[in-house]
Amino acid sequence: MTKIECILRPSKILEIKNALGNIGVHGMTVTEAIGCGLQKGHIDPDDLENWNTELNITLLPKTKVEMVVKDEIVDEVLETIIKVARTGEIGDGKIFTYPIGNAIRIRTGEKGNDAI
Repeated sequence: MTKIECILRPSKILEIKNALGNIGVHGMTVTEAIGCGLQKGHIDPDDLENWNTELNITLLPKTKVEMVVKDEIVDEVLETIIKVARTGEIGDGKIFTYPIGNAIRIRTGEKGNDAI
């Protein structure tokens, strides 16, 4: 099993959810987040007079999507997310993957792939 964690543009989440549903991925956790990366936020128009003496980095809204999938479909899931999320502009986001040792469905006690 692999955990896939994505930091994405909020405007892309419904399209990504639908595309993942089309390939059989229905379980995910979605969290509103703020952050900055290469985009470095933006300068607040109210602070333009201070732009040369103080760099004002604003944290931008992002959406964090997390899911655990079977190892056999990781590549397909990643390709789907990239295809839908990519605009070609700075701020499209990042994807991280992590190996998962086990998963347990609390209600039934199922473990491993059966739990996801």
